[in-house]
Amino acid sequence: MVESMSDARTKAVLLIAHGSRRAAANQDLVKLAEMLREREQFPVIKIAYLELTTPTIPDGAAQCVAAGVDEVLMLPYFLSAGVHVQNDLEQYREEFTAKYPGIKFRLCSHLGLHPLMLEIVVDRLNEPESDRPE
Repeated sequence: MVESMSDARTKAVLLIAHGSRRAAANQDLVKLAEMLREREQFPVIKIAYLELTTPTIPDGAAQCVAAGVDEVLMLPYFLSAGVHVQNDLEQYREEFTAKYPGIKFRLCSHLGLHPLMLEIVVDRLNEPESDRPE
């Protein structure tokens, strides 16, 4: 079931990626946020990076809180449930819950082996080399 904008009025999405020294690599998260905004499902969508660039995860959480939301959906834009997803992001969630009482912080599942991931892999395998991003 897709939430309408009115159902999601008090929710924010915080998209979280690892971060890179390469600005072009960090643009994937920016583009993903723009695409999600176009769906108009969530009124507040922010991005954050675990390390190497800004905004940091605490900065992103603060931006969500400043927008006046009641709940922040923290989505790890990670393929694997490594240490960052299992430990670091859960620690952030706990810190934010303590720092911002009354606001629910929910750590969503990482991308991982979602059923649609196979379709993405097959799509990438079938792309002509000339269409692949560098």
